[in-house]
Amino acid sequence: MKITSLEIPDIKIIQPNIFQDERGYFYESYNSKKLSDLLDKEIFFFQDNQSFSKKNVLRGLHFQLPPYAQGKLIRVLQGEIFDVAVDLRKSSSTYGQWVGYIVDDKEQKQIWIPEGFAHGFYCLKDSLVQYKSTNQYSLSHEVTLRWDDPYFQIKWPFSKLPFLSQKDMMGEFFDIKKPYFN
Repeated sequence: MKITSLEIPDIKIIQPNIFQDERGYFYESYNSKKLSDLLDKEIFFFQDNQSFSKKNVLRGLHFQLPPYAQGKLIRVLQGEIFDVAVDLRKSSSTYGQWVGYIVDDKEQKQIWIPEGFAHGFYCLKDSLVQYKSTNQYSLSHEVTLRWDDPYFQIKWPFSKLPFLSQKDMMGEFFDIKKPYFN
């Protein structure tokens, strides 16, 4: 397993060791000890989530406030997504900045997004996405930010308006004065 940082250093790409032969392939998609060692932090996942979304669907930007903040380990079982994380940690040098990365079923890479980030993704193809989260879901702690918030200026890779849920259409605008996370 290999790990690399993106432009926001706390966002990590995890590349598993894939063993391939004429029969197909095998890889370890998750190993608690290896991941904790690579991240230099003990990681415990509370639940697994899975979604299927059609091409041109955008989900996000979602996060949960403390004490139900969630770290996420995202992978694509089928398809291809443009995955986005926005830093909402007030004390961070990258506060208010975003990073995007294409995750697909070909390379089997995963993306680690720690607590303190809003998360969303856009489906470049019909996509089956699975992610592990470090905390349980709490409706009363969930926040949805606008995917098209002018503050972030996210460069989503589409030319026509994406398909959105009602919740994502009604997301709130980012408030730089609001302490989402310290």
